[in-house]
Amino acid sequence: MTIATMTPCTCTRVTAFACGHCWHDTCLECGDCSAGGACRCRCERVRAEPTFYLGTHLPHWLRLPEFADVPLFISRNRLVDYRTFPRALGRWALDSGGFTELKDHGRWRISPAEYVAEVRRIVAGVGRMPDFVAPQDWMCEPWVIFGRRDIPSNSPTWFHGTREARGLEPGEPEQDLAAAVRFHQERTVENFLQLRHLAPEIPWMPVLQGWALDSYVECAAMYESVDVDLTAQPIVGLGSVCRRQATSEIAEIVATFADRGLRLHGFGVKTQGLGDYGPDLASADSMAWSMDARRSAPLPGHTHKNCANCPDWALAWHGRIATTLTGQHPGRQMTFFDLGQAA
Repeated sequence: MTIATMTPCTCTRVTAFACGHCWHDTCLECGDCSAGGACRCRCERVRAEPTFYLGTHLPHWLRLPEFADVPLFISRNRLVDYRTFPRALGRWALDSGGFTELKDHGRWRISPAEYVAEVRRIVAGVGRMPDFVAPQDWMCEPWVIFGRRDIPSNSPTWFHGTREARGLEPGEPEQDLAAAVRFHQERTVENFLQLRHLAPEIPWMPVLQGWALDSYVECAAMYESVDVDLTAQPIVGLGSVCRRQATSEIAEIVATFADRGLRLHGFGVKTQGLGDYGPDLASADSMAWSMDARRSAPLPGHTHKNCANCPDWALAWHGRIATTLTGQHPGRQMTFFDLGQAA
């Protein structure tokens, strides 16, 4: 088939490559591009309507009718101590709580088998299989790895560091960042394999961890080396990005793997981040609504001090973002605006 007779690609990203057909480096149907070979992009599937999960610290929202059509994102830390679980009426996804675990303790305190038992109990109690479950991944932010011991331990910004977990003895020189990141990546990939083996019925989500772009590429190669095809996964988490200040760095990482055909989930994505790299995400979650509400006056007629725990505020906030996520704009797949200042 020649370029002249091809069906035009449905992608709407501005950048065009040598073939003039698709923004990917290899055409959807021809092998006649500068990169050559078969197309890996599968445009229609990869560019499906994104899912925006409303992060919540209130698990009982799972059973509220008003959230039946709103996908919820809930941490295991919020559910693990329940004896009687709220029964889910709609879609949801389960976070592992890994950032808090490593931040406060510098390691995972439970084994993969114990984690599987917890997840199975939660899923059975909630009564609905989540869209995906995050593994016991190891974040790669330098402050997670090396810790912040100059800050009081009772501060919410204090980090334990993973020195002991990495096998370093007292007085032994600290590893460089690249070596420490590699350790965290190896634990992350190993854990995904363990969880998949222990509980194949659970929709475990592989997570790419790293710090610089090259380290994320190395993590992807680790998955490939153990026969995990990330392009065949329903969703792939992108770790260690939500607390970065430079969204341009994240945008480069996201675009790199989206171009490879990965369906990416962004953890805790800021509204600015959605505007910068949202078009390359298949899904994202955010709890920013609660912080926005904490800093704002309550909704008219609401008597509480603020709406940080308010379903009305959360639903309105989610609705505004979800609408922009699925909107179209000339020359762009999706458009976003900063809802942090919206009332």
